[in-house]
Amino acid sequence: MTSAAVRRSERRISPVFLAVLAVMAVTGWAVWTDFAALPGVAVFLFVTSAWIVSLCLHEYAHARTALFGGDVTVGAKGYLSLNPFAYTHAVLSVVLPVLFVIMGGIGLPGGAVFIEQGRIKGRWKHSLISAAGPLANVLFAVVCTAPFWLGALDGVPAAFRYALAFLAFLQVTAALLNLLPVPGLDGYGIVEPWLSYGLKRRIAPYAPYGFFVVIALLFVPAVNGAFFDAVDALMRALGVADRALSCGSALYRFWEGTPEYCPL
Repeated sequence: MTSAAVRRSERRISPVFLAVLAVMAVTGWAVWTDFAALPGVAVFLFVTSAWIVSLCLHEYAHARTALFGGDVTVGAKGYLSLNPFAYTHAVLSVVLPVLFVIMGGIGLPGGAVFIEQGRIKGRWKHSLISAAGPLANVLFAVVCTAPFWLGALDGVPAAFRYALAFLAFLQVTAALLNLLPVPGLDGYGIVEPWLSYGLKRRIAPYAPYGFFVVIALLFVPAVNGAFFDAVDALMRALGVADRALSCGSALYRFWEGTPEYCPL
């Protein structure tokens, strides 16, 4: 097999990702056309599958940027195939974020692709690789909210509008959390190349715990309030009304019932 053929095979899109994409497309169509007998179930499946797609795109953005930066090993590791099971920590990358959405309705940053840092030359390249993932979430949020900030909601079914609002909320929360300059998150990866060697050595032992510290801090009322105030401000800037987001969250958790103020 030629090296070119190997490279093509490494970049072939995974059937797993295509299956998730198909679920997103079918359930999105069901929400749009009101085909589903239980709209809440269709919204749940649509948002969950779209959230998994965004997680794959987040990690793909890291890997693709690393490839351009000089790490040619990302293809052999399966990172360019968009396969969610190819990541270093499949549970942290996909399973845990999906569980958090179901239980708490927040977009949790996933874990990671392994980049061979020694192959990347230049601090700007290291920072850009870390920034690529959250930027993918930002782009996803912009696409989801396009009907809102473009004022193009006429003809968009209510259930689909609610689903887009909630899906955008997940992208915004994931991007904000991931951009925090905390060891273990992408925000720290952006600033880490610019820190002194001594400071990086002192921080390194705490890196595995940074993610869990952030989650714990979200249970502190003052921190939680400040974080969600920032999220609400960004959602309003993107044109998403509070009611659309609230209805999207409620419709997603269909087992709790849909409020009366959320007409379908």
